[in-house]
Amino acid sequence: MSRPAILFPLFAGVETLDGVGPKSAKLLAQMGVERPRDLIFTLPYAVIDRRRRDTINGAQFPSTLTVEVTVGAHVPARRKGGPARVFVRDAETEFQLVFFHARGDYLQRLLPTGQRRVVSGKIELFDGMAQMVHPDHVLPPEEAGDLPAHEPVYPLTAGLTQKVMQKAATSALTRVPALPDWIDPALKAREGWADWDVALKAAHAPAGLADVAAEAPARQRLAYDELMAHQLTLALARASMRRGKGRATVGTKALQDKVLAALPYAPTNAQIRAVAEIAGDMASDRRMSRLLQGDVGAGKTLVAFLALLIAVEAGGQGVMMAPTEILARQHLDSLRPLAESAGVVLELLTGRDKGQERARKLAALASGRIGILVGTHAVFQKDVAFHDLRLAIVDEQHRFGVAQRMELGAKGGAADVLVMTATPIPRSLSLAQYGDMDVSVLDEKPAGRKPVKTALISAGRYDEVVGHLRQAVAEGRQAYWVCPLVEESEVVDLTAAEDRFKALRAALGEGVVGLVHGQMPPADKDAAMADFVAGRSKVLVATTVIEVGVNVPNASIMVIERAETFGLAQLHQLRGRVGRGAAESTCLLMYQPPLGETAERRLQILRETEDGFRIAEEDLAMRGAGDLIGTAQSGLPKFRIADLERQSALMAVAQSDARKLLADDPVLETPRGKAARVLLWLMEQDRAIRLISVG
Repeated sequence: MSRPAILFPLFAGVETLDGVGPKSAKLLAQMGVERPRDLIFTLPYAVIDRRRRDTINGAQFPSTLTVEVTVGAHVPARRKGGPARVFVRDAETEFQLVFFHARGDYLQRLLPTGQRRVVSGKIELFDGMAQMVHPDHVLPPEEAGDLPAHEPVYPLTAGLTQKVMQKAATSALTRVPALPDWIDPALKAREGWADWDVALKAAHAPAGLADVAAEAPARQRLAYDELMAHQLTLALARASMRRGKGRATVGTKALQDKVLAALPYAPTNAQIRAVAEIAGDMASDRRMSRLLQGDVGAGKTLVAFLALLIAVEAGGQGVMMAPTEILARQHLDSLRPLAESAGVVLELLTGRDKGQERARKLAALASGRIGILVGTHAVFQKDVAFHDLRLAIVDEQHRFGVAQRMELGAKGGAADVLVMTATPIPRSLSLAQYGDMDVSVLDEKPAGRKPVKTALISAGRYDEVVGHLRQAVAEGRQAYWVCPLVEESEVVDLTAAEDRFKALRAALGEGVVGLVHGQMPPADKDAAMADFVAGRSKVLVATTVIEVGVNVPNASIMVIERAETFGLAQLHQLRGRVGRGAAESTCLLMYQPPLGETAERRLQILRETEDGFRIAEEDLAMRGAGDLIGTAQSGLPKFRIADLERQSALMAVAQSDARKLLADDPVLETPRGKAARVLLWLMEQDRAIRLISVG
């Protein structure tokens, strides 16, 4: 498949546009504008009202005004480079035009005394006198008709002028073809949206501030096109994933019931619902592609294990994969008692297994003697063969993109895939990131979880905090001490963590304090973690390596140093490491005063709520989508027009619309399907285009 000819003019070089030479082209490229297509999707962010007035009287200053004037006296600059002034008079009052560095008789030619001119520019009061410094436009009245009543203001980069941008954009718009519509006609009518080319031209010709707002109908429509193309790509990925013949895996409930009977508490309704959704997917002959999203401590592990048991009940195997060895070992520890109560063989496979030990595990796996395997990505190496893999569970999704999800599915011919994440994600972002998956949400805390008390403490009260720790340790409790993340370098981070470790060791005694950080050899890191888990060390000083998934029920204090340097989601994750046992837990957020407004707001939100979804929504509102998941590795699309924070509702509509379009027309052959193909080319969704051509 190749790009449709109707789009060729939009994909030419940017130098083919009016007024764009090699120099401007270079500057435009810095803004990500390399073809007319990029320019038409670079919308003005403001608008200047250049409608003509009779007089500047009664206007609010400073403001941009356009009036017809009679030119009066010229007052040349007194010193070199000083201001030259030209007096002018409109219908009611007199004011000055001011010019710096005007050469020779340039002003006399531009503004001949006694003649009429239309001037447009920003007027300010200076010593009680109205003046316009360097007018944007000075035109004879007969030429002033070309002045737009409303002038769009484009984003620029240093060296580019509005004039160049406006001229290039106008030129690019002349190449915009009328395209058949890819939007569902009922939706288009309901929203009152214009055709694509009409909306595009309207968005570049705002007639007031309302027209440059995200809510303006033309912009809503263009944002929707972007979201639709993105969701169509995800829906195609989902369809291709599900087209891979799945296998119906139906559990008997026998093993699940044994585990539930052995639990000291009843599962929450959310857990029961999630297991039912997963079981339904596994029972169908299409491949499952589901995301299990739960807040810190919502009990994802139990849901995951029950799902793995369905695979074993059906005579197959399950695998659970964690991003790091520490987490894989921890899954093993938390699942082992459950596996024992069900009488299922559970094994761990990591990069550390070598030689005979590894060979033994691989043989047991291939013959089906191991029912459930827990491991790191080592479970994907070439020589790892399953007897009958039915379910693959991936923990902590944000380290895997859509491409890895597809690779994972390929391993077990027709294995179902379940992804777990402990990062609550606002709905709009989860649709952007996981739109190809079905989502189950755990939004209840299991019984018996005690709330964590969160307090803000200024760094000046360090000694008090250490005293508090000394007492807690004496009572047999354990604590985490998280060191600040100094962005500059890991070396600085390291010294910060090591200094803190030494200081606490001096204060609390030898052998009481342990240390883990990112630079340690894995074996040392595991040993330090193991000491803490076993209760040999009482205080664990750490950089954020403990953020995800570490589980030590006896740890009931979390100290976070320089808490203002962390993101909301990170703080919430860290706090989730305590409050897992019977003891009352506290989280101390130590900050360096004075606190900035946003930092204070972040810490206050944490103090108010433990609801991860609310925290995530706030985080999104405060930081914007890109920062929230660290755009570089988030797999989050970069949208030129759509605003994920403000237009999350549109994303949901785009998802259901894209899925419905594909359900009705899987190969995009109907007239609307063909229009959607053009949209994919226009939005450069190459992956989607490959999926159609393969499909």
